[in-house]
Amino acid sequence: MPQAKHLLIGSTRSGSGKSATILGLTYHLQAKGYKIGYGKPIGTFTTKELPESAERVEADVEFIKQALNLPSSLLRPTLLNLDRAALQRRLSGEDTSDYSHKLEEYKKIIEGDLVLLEAPANTAEGAIFGLSLEQMADHLEAPILLVMRFGSLLVVDHILMAKRRFGDRLLGVVINDIPEDQYETAIEILHPYLENQGVPVFAMMPENRTLRSVSVSELIEQLNATILGCPENIDLSKVMVEELKIGAMDVNSAQSYFRKSYNKAVITGSSRIDLQFAALETSTNCLILTGRPFISDDVAHKAMELGVPVLAVSKDTLSTVGIIEGCLGQVRLHEGVKVTSICDMMAKHFNFTRFLKLMHIAALAAV
Repeated sequence: MPQAKHLLIGSTRSGSGKSATILGLTYHLQAKGYKIGYGKPIGTFTTKELPESAERVEADVEFIKQALNLPSSLLRPTLLNLDRAALQRRLSGEDTSDYSHKLEEYKKIIEGDLVLLEAPANTAEGAIFGLSLEQMADHLEAPILLVMRFGSLLVVDHILMAKRRFGDRLLGVVINDIPEDQYETAIEILHPYLENQGVPVFAMMPENRTLRSVSVSELIEQLNATILGCPENIDLSKVMVEELKIGAMDVNSAQSYFRKSYNKAVITGSSRIDLQFAALETSTNCLILTGRPFISDDVAHKAMELGVPVLAVSKDTLSTVGIIEGCLGQVRLHEGVKVTSICDMMAKHFNFTRFLKLMHIAALAAV
């Protein structure tokens, strides 16, 4: 049986969309009949509340396993979880493990046509363990697919430096989160420029508000919020918040302010009933009240009528805003609506034919 090919999915900074790319790639390649494996050599967070004696499972690995129905035989083991304790053990000399040798074990696991390995947050992370993106690519003799968030046209500098650093190891790039007003420029100028520099571009992904959103159920968990009111038969894991607005002005200003945003969460004081009504008269998906955990009967009735959940938080407004902005700033895929969205986007924008050709993976008969 031929050995499965490995591909490292890397980025130059965290939150660039590696997990999303892996999810979309795996989903569509599975549909074509390929057996796709997955692994995350360096874990970043584990499933919660496990006893010390239990095997710790990297949360992204567990999610992708379940979302794509991957059998255990197609999963590569996580070699270590990168936390403060692990770094201290390494720096103090307590941990002298040769992780590159452990990585070599991956080659002995041959099931599957292609194994997608999620690299660390950036090109440097993991170097102290011999598990940086470049080190892993060298150990496994594997190509690198670089996933980049657009930001601006200056993304080209990071890509060209990566090309210089990785050379022929760089299979190509995926550029995502391109704002609508810059998408045409990116397609007409950035794409051909990179191709002329010898960097294959597999996808140019437009900005997707759904992927940047966060569910109300996730906000409840992150904020340790209390539900003051929630319409029956509403799945809070499917109610998505795309923007955050703070209600701290006069009601006339608030009405204009709130109308400029859609599918938002509004934070305001529990005593500001006027602002709560102003928020509910616009596209608001969640009302978050600070201060005393109180909701007036009129607001509760209106929110129930409109299907808007109302939460109370004990944290101050600044802390609450920071937590929510952190949630909105990360494309966490552990929500079903995002899985559907990324798979649809990959089908539309990713060049699978070119990808398989450059990976030297033979086409399969139609399934």
